[in-house]
Amino acid sequence: MANTPIEFGTDGWRAVIADDYTFANLERVAQATANWLHDDYGDTPSIVLGHDTRFLGAEFAERAARVLADAGVSVTLADSIVPTPAVSWATQAAGHDAGVVITASHNPPSYNGYKIKAHFGGPAPPDMIASVEGAVPDHNLDGTSLAPFGTLAADGAVQTDGVRGGYLDALRDALNISAIQNADLTIAHDAMFGAAQGLVEALLGDGVVSLRHDLNPGFHGVAPEPIADRLGELSDTVAQSDAAVGLANDGDGDRIGMVDEDGTFVSSHRILALLVKYLYEERGLTGSIVKTFSTTHLLDKMGARYGLDVETTPIGFKHIAPKMAEGNVLVGGEESGGIAAAGHIPERDGVYIGLLIVEMMVERGMTLSALVDELLEEFGPHYNYRDDIHIREDQKADVLDRLDNQGGLESVNGHAVEEVRTLDGFKHVTDHGWLLIRPSGTEPVLRVYSEAESPEAAEALVKDASAQLGLN
Repeated sequence: MANTPIEFGTDGWRAVIADDYTFANLERVAQATANWLHDDYGDTPSIVLGHDTRFLGAEFAERAARVLADAGVSVTLADSIVPTPAVSWATQAAGHDAGVVITASHNPPSYNGYKIKAHFGGPAPPDMIASVEGAVPDHNLDGTSLAPFGTLAADGAVQTDGVRGGYLDALRDALNISAIQNADLTIAHDAMFGAAQGLVEALLGDGVVSLRHDLNPGFHGVAPEPIADRLGELSDTVAQSDAAVGLANDGDGDRIGMVDEDGTFVSSHRILALLVKYLYEERGLTGSIVKTFSTTHLLDKMGARYGLDVETTPIGFKHIAPKMAEGNVLVGGEESGGIAAAGHIPERDGVYIGLLIVEMMVERGMTLSALVDELLEEFGPHYNYRDDIHIREDQKADVLDRLDNQGGLESVNGHAVEEVRTLDGFKHVTDHGWLLIRPSGTEPVLRVYSEAESPEAAEALVKDASAQLGLN
């Protein structure tokens, strides 16, 4: 009997460990990756492979390496836990044809996953992913026929490499580390038990307060996503100390979460806007702004003010990365904390972005809260809200069918909907903000986002829409 098809979501294949995420299914995906590489890159393709801190990460990575090597792919395996952007950097820097990271990013601890990186050092775009999906065999491989890992390593088919060290050097080249060190700031870094642990300390040395830096594949039962309600310890640590800022990264280190000197959470929407302002006004850089569908319209205002093109893509950094790889993109990012900026790889990098904001604080001589206040005073109030509603797949389908059939909601929180945009989900635009409803690409979740002129108004948009759709 044929196996269940493997489907990639917004950013890779993810599944519950020991349910669908098994060694047998991983072998199928690795074989499909090898088939795609041979089709696109010839007889001797190469790949760099790494894993994060999740349960069985090293074992899954080793098994994938064995399948790839057995299929004639030259494999470079990171010799330690590495964040996703380190694999992306190594893919680009060493001229590999692709990269793979065994990670489920910010998903709950019961998940693991498989992210594919393109040769340019960013997420594989949809056409590449489709090629891999189409090449997944519908039957299990004979895993017993694979050569032992030790044999493959001895033969040179699999090589190990200290990817982490080269990645740290790349960050030193991209950031003004000496200026940050000379400012003598205390920085709190919450790794959320993920793969970014130790990186900020390695770059800055003294003055870093480390939180959740031990290996804990269970993440204490909390999904390692750097959003406000999961950063209480970081917020309290900063607020109760002399720390100038708090940085947090997700499980594989490609997302950023930040709190200011008072412990107040600073959203990705504002981080993106601050980066545009800093890179354009202080560094004198130009280029387009690329943002996903759920990201603040504040960026549209900034683009108009600065004369920069603004392009909106579907959700998922895989839609942004190819545009950054083509060049002339100033900042690209998404609401969920995945941000890239000119001067580094075309990939989300939570450590790089967090320290780039710290560099901005140092260069401007301002606190993070003051920078945010200046931004909102200049471009007007923009506040965002998001609710992740856990829902059965059949219920999720019913809600989306209803929105599709009736062309969206007619009003939200008493405001008439002037336009419904359907690039990715259903975005309801009113004269007082917008509301977006879309399904998660990796979890049984319906995401509801909003933006309005006050925090209360943004939350009210989401609550009203949820009530209309029976989601409360």
